[in-house]
Amino acid sequence: MKMSRSTGYALLAADYIARHKDQKAILSQDISREYDIPLEYLLKILQQLVRANVLRSKRGPRGGFFLAKPPQRITMLQIIEAVDGPIVSQLDLAEQTRKTKFTIRADKICEKAVAQARSVFQKAKLSSMLDGK
Repeated sequence: MKMSRSTGYALLAADYIARHKDQKAILSQDISREYDIPLEYLLKILQQLVRANVLRSKRGPRGGFFLAKPPQRITMLQIIEAVDGPIVSQLDLAEQTRKTKFTIRADKICEKAVAQARSVFQKAKLSSMLDGK
């Protein structure tokens, strides 16, 4: 499994916004400056997080980004899939080989690994990553 740089930036942005949630709004420029992320690139990522209901955004002079829900209800899986799309196995070896025993088993192992990864990411809450627990 490979996670994109965009997902890494999304995790950093979610962390930054969660740690500064007592402020009225978090400016994208502040996140960009803190982590040296190109602003236009970051804005696209933040909008993906808004569409996935991880963040909310508000326009205007007092605008910025906020968590859409408490950090205890935001999972690492939600953040990853908001940016990179669903974590799925795309191997499908059995279909290419007329379903030999080997390829059927290989596909099942890959599917199990993906399910386990999804489970780990689903259990990882933003709040626990903030608290280090």
